[in-house]
Amino acid sequence: MGRELAKNSVMLICGGLCGVMETACRGASLEVGLTIGVLPRNDPDSAKQYVKIPIVTGIRYARNAVLVKSAQPVIAVGGGYGTLSEIAYALDFKIPVIGINTCSFSRNGQQDKTIIIAKNAKTAGNKTLQLVKGR
Repeated sequence: MGRELAKNSVMLICGGLCGVMETACRGASLEVGLTIGVLPRNDPDSAKQYVKIPIVTGIRYARNAVLVKSAQPVIAVGGGYGTLSEIAYALDFKIPVIGINTCSFSRNGQQDKTIIIAKNAKTAGNKTLQLVKGR
């Protein structure tokens, strides 16, 4: 996903740590893409090696509001509480959310379809490019 975004000159901003964040940054780096990590701690060295611009915050999960406001759209992968807070911020800020195996919601007994579902990283990347180019 990171690689496809970088091929299309889309910068990648994430939490800058391990797992999906690191994998996306690694892919973007293969295409010499710009990667930014908004870090939860005060240590810029906590960023993984593929983060080109580390932003230290020292505010732990509260950084998710900064991260989401800087992203257009948000891609949510999985469903930990940090991801859940990012989804909530994005939906509240009217920022599109593309989800891969992530949370789903219901309101008044009806499925909430505000999250754009993607089956895999390639589909999420394509949907992201459509949204970014549509702006």
